[in-house]
Amino acid sequence: MHEQTLNSEVIGRVIAEFRKKKGLSQEVVSGLADIGRTHLSAIEHGKRKPTLETLYSIACALDVNMSDIIIEIEKQIDSEKEKTEMMQP
Repeated sequence: MHEQTLNSEVIGRVIAEFRKKKGLSQEVVSGLADIGRTHLSAIEHGKRKPTLETLYSIACALDVNMSDIIIEIEKQIDSEKEKTEMMQP
C-alpha cells in the first residue's frame, strides 16, 4: 500500500502564490495572521506544514477562503502526480 503524504513544498508554494497575487509581504501577512514572519517563511519554503488553524489564519489574512487554498494545493499535487506517472515506464 502506498502511503499518502502532503508535500510541504507544494503547500508553501501555493500560500506564497496567493500572498504575492495580493501584493502583500510576509511581514504584513504574518502580522495579520498573528504568526511569526519566520514561521510564515518556513511554511512558504516547505520547511514546515501549517496546522489547520494556522492555514485558516493565513487565509483570513489574505482575505481568501481556506478552501480556495486547499483546492489549489490539490490541483498542484494532482499535476505533480500526473507528471511522475508519465515518466514511469
